[in-house]
Amino acid sequence: MKPSYIGAIVIVLLSLMSITSYAADIQAGKIKSAACAGCHGSDGNSISGTWPNLAGQHASYLVKQLKNYKSGARINATMQGMVGILATEADMENVSAYYESQKLKPVKFDDTLIAKGESIFRGGITGISVPACMACHGPSGSGNAAAVWPSLKGQLPEYTVTQLKMFRDGSRANDTGKMMRNVAARMSDAEIMAVAAYIAGIK
Repeated sequence: MKPSYIGAIVIVLLSLMSITSYAADIQAGKIKSAACAGCHGSDGNSISGTWPNLAGQHASYLVKQLKNYKSGARINATMQGMVGILATEADMENVSAYYESQKLKPVKFDDTLIAKGESIFRGGITGISVPACMACHGPSGSGNAAAVWPSLKGQLPEYTVTQLKMFRDGSRANDTGKMMRNVAARMSDAEIMAVAAYIAGIK
C-alpha cells in the first residue's frame, strides 16, 4: 500500500474517533463525579445492582444518557435530580470521560446460567427472531463507541435484568429505532436473566 493511502486512512480513522475523548477534562470530571459516588462508587464501580457500573463505559454513551435524563427522554427520578449538577455539556463530557478511564472490577453472577446466556448472546434465539447481542455489542461485549452502543461486559446482572425488562414493557424508550424494545419484547424472564449473567461474567 502506498504511503499516501496509508496517510489518508489514518486521517479518516482519526476523524471518526470521539472528539469527547480529546476535549474532555478527566480531572475536572473526577471532581464533578463526587456527587455520583454514593450510587456509582468513586471509581464507577457501583455499590449495588440497583445502579449500573460506569467504569470503562464509553463516554459517548454516558453523555447520551445524561442528555436523555436532562431532556426527559429517559425517565428516572433520581438521575433527573442528579443531572442538574451538570450545568453544561462540558460537565457531562468531563464526568463521562472520567468514568470511561476507570477500570471495571469483577462482579458476582449465577454461573449456572452462563451456558444459556452465552447461547443467546452469541447466537440469539432463532425461533422468536431475537438477534445475537454481539451483533451490536461485539463478541467481547465491549460495544461500539462511535455508534453509541454501550459496553455490556462486567455489568451487574441485576441492573441488566431491570433495563431489559424496562425496554420490554416500554418504560425505558430512549433506544434508537426501538432496537432494544423490539429485542426485549420477545424475551422471557428466564432468557433475560441468563443473558444478564453471561454479560456479567465477560472480562
